[in-house]
Amino acid sequence: MSLASERRAHLAAQPELLRAIRRGIEKEGLRVDAAGNLAMTPHPSALGSALTNPRITTDYSESLLELITQPLPDAAALIGELTDIHRFVALRNPDEPIWNQSMPAHLPPEADIPVAWYGTSNTGMLKHVYRQGLAWRYGKVMQCIAGVHYNFSLPDAAWDWLADGDTPQDRRNTGYMALIRNFTRHAWLLMYLFGASPAVSRSFLQHAGFEASLTRISPDTYCLPWATSLRMSDLGYKNPIQSDLQLCYNDLNTFTARIHRAVTTPWPAYEAIGTHRDGQRIQLNTNILQIENEYYSSIRPKQTTGRCERPNTVLRERGIQYIEVRCMDIDPWAPAGITVETSRFLDAFLLYCAIEDSPLFPQPGFCHESQGNFALVAREGRRPDLLLQRQGRATGLRDWAEETLERIAPYARLLDEHSGDEGHTTALDRQRAKIRDPETTPSARLLAALRDGGQEFHDWTLAQSQAHWDALRADGLPAEILADYDAAAQASIADQAAIEAADTMSFEDYVARFHAALGPAPDGVAN
Repeated sequence: MSLASERRAHLAAQPELLRAIRRGIEKEGLRVDAAGNLAMTPHPSALGSALTNPRITTDYSESLLELITQPLPDAAALIGELTDIHRFVALRNPDEPIWNQSMPAHLPPEADIPVAWYGTSNTGMLKHVYRQGLAWRYGKVMQCIAGVHYNFSLPDAAWDWLADGDTPQDRRNTGYMALIRNFTRHAWLLMYLFGASPAVSRSFLQHAGFEASLTRISPDTYCLPWATSLRMSDLGYKNPIQSDLQLCYNDLNTFTARIHRAVTTPWPAYEAIGTHRDGQRIQLNTNILQIENEYYSSIRPKQTTGRCERPNTVLRERGIQYIEVRCMDIDPWAPAGITVETSRFLDAFLLYCAIEDSPLFPQPGFCHESQGNFALVAREGRRPDLLLQRQGRATGLRDWAEETLERIAPYARLLDEHSGDEGHTTALDRQRAKIRDPETTPSARLLAALRDGGQEFHDWTLAQSQAHWDALRADGLPAEILADYDAAAQASIADQAAIEAADTMSFEDYVARFHAALGPAPDGVAN
């Protein structure tokens, strides 16, 4: 019996460990007007405070909502809660539907894209200035790209027999880093199966400067003919400076040491921008990264942070709490941007990544081969007979995908044994169909819908988004849930006011305190 088989058997014998698996979602979406243009209004007060409402906040732009579930024990409950949050937003802000697509709606001139505002507290201003810094560094347009972030955790008791280490925290860190390595090896598969952004409106390309790189398929629509996800390609949210940051996924200490170096090392182009203009702070610092979360990757190790805490510091001190998958495109056919079926497949996929053997990457702990496969599938994943690199050898995407799904199957069955149905196996079978027929992938279906309907990308997406919005409003919410959401929104406004009233420190002193919270570089770790 293989080590992975032994681990699965151990997990099957302890169903309480499967019951303790948690998954959560943070789903982004632009507010738009009736014509599909970016909504230029402030964050709606009926949705509460973007700073303190645990369910509804904003990402980069004041117009870019982020809807957040709590960690939940099964996929149906997870998507149910996410859908309820969408219904609440639709009921309380009915005239501005959420754009249900990863690539943006029609945008105003870049200078007019509103940066998210979180009030006048030091905590709120830190979030706002960080986003101002992103605008100076990368421009505002790229910050309007949206996605679905999928959080996943196993109970500590599972890591006690899945990973090595002297303490529970050591074992948890080792286990999650192994999961991340396996995820990195196979993330290209998610791009093929779920990538849903092969096209974009001309206005985005004109803003971003990529018009000549894509194929024009109608007056206002451009695409890459074999692409699965422009969002996750080099045409999406990418930065050449960050591309040179080769983080180590072999161990958490080295990972945090390299992040520490990036957030403390000045970068000439950002030094030229400076930290202040006209007496106002415009970025938090002039380093390669202002803060840890500026580094954009397809997966992150995460730990919950409090006010003025640094993600890197709490990772070192308290260890990894969960992982955050960041490469999922919004599903334009799903009212909440993701389906129960997709969630079930992700659970089986991530359990596979956690339990299967995960060799260390070669030094410096970063896998260029996996990065290349991911980028290739994002741009050309449906190209017939596409070859990927697998341990230095060319391998057909279809053959490797079929093999990987076969290896995930026992994990789908294991989850089904716990849930008492065949939902995870059914979700896996649906992905097999996409491997057999690339025309059934979301990226191919979207291009076919544009072609067959003679529609522009913008018009098709607006119609989809409005139809979902109308259905969400018509469904409504039970009175007790609506009342609970209303109460939480109003309480969050009071919470923000209390934070603002309690501030006694100047913002510049608060920024200095925030930087000091990073602490010194880890000792004895090679950068």
